[in-house]
Amino acid sequence: MADLILGIESSCDDTSAAVIRDGWLLSNVIASQDVHRAFGGVVPELASRAHEQNIVPVVSEALSRAGVQAADLTAIAFTRGPGLLGSLLVGTSFAKGLGVALDIPIVMVNHLQGHILANFIRQPEVPVQEPSFPYLCLLVSGGNSQIVRVNGPLEYEILGQTIDDAVGEAFDKCSKMLGLGYPGGPVIDRLAAQGDPKRFRFAKPHIPGLDYSFSGIKTSLLYFVRDEMAKDPQFLENNKEDLCASFQKALIDILMDKLVLAARQTGIRDVTIGGGVSANSGLRARIEAEGRRRGWRTFLPPLKFTTDNAAMIAIAGYYHYLAGERTPLDVAPVSRMADF
Repeated sequence: MADLILGIESSCDDTSAAVIRDGWLLSNVIASQDVHRAFGGVVPELASRAHEQNIVPVVSEALSRAGVQAADLTAIAFTRGPGLLGSLLVGTSFAKGLGVALDIPIVMVNHLQGHILANFIRQPEVPVQEPSFPYLCLLVSGGNSQIVRVNGPLEYEILGQTIDDAVGEAFDKCSKMLGLGYPGGPVIDRLAAQGDPKRFRFAKPHIPGLDYSFSGIKTSLLYFVRDEMAKDPQFLENNKEDLCASFQKALIDILMDKLVLAARQTGIRDVTIGGGVSANSGLRARIEAEGRRRGWRTFLPPLKFTTDNAAMIAIAGYYHYLAGERTPLDVAPVSRMADF
């Protein structure tokens, strides 16, 4: 009998539901919240209220697109954390209620684990391309920057991580400094494609080992723009494409230097990326170029699986389910999770 898993993702401002049958994706529905743009960032209270409005129609649509009934489900996978507590509470509570109503188990998933396993989401009529264990995953998002050794679907080892800010936060802060809006990553990526990445140089941190730091480079950008604007009030407007391209290159250089070092130290040649920043076109091009140069096998998740989505939660939940894991009904969502 096939295992039919419903995935529910509600960690931030996207309400998503997906259905997977034995690892194959049948549907993936996402309802985004545009209200946060006016505030320059996600407003937790507004996010949780929107999840309450969206979760029932989103789950209903996911089941409909998959061509299945709720009664056909084998288990429900849901994001326990990390994320916004109010948003997580909506998804967790819904998963519990539906699980009780259907008398089927629920399985909690670490949101970051979903990003790590995004390359294992199988899609009809799409060639299967999956990394072999062990592989390295560069996990990059608004809240995380890590290099993870993935020894198996449920076996992880963090080799390096940021000691301060995440790279996604650096993109957003850069966008705010330059008056480009929120979310910053896509805007900077678009403008960077039109600029000269070698025009300006920004200070890069020297952190030992495989850890990252991104706080200093943000400060470097802030002081540089402030000093140049004092000389020429039109500097920002006249140079925003080159500023974005140069700043983006500096961030990618920092990420790739440590990833190359991790591959050299471990001898692992299968390399993936995951998380929201893995949608960045400059980073995707760079990791492919490094892969050709160094003999890596590189795996980039489809763009639709880089942002928060329930398909990645469903595939992670599927592996947890196969391992015999079940989550008790007294589990509570958590804003931070120390372990995968």
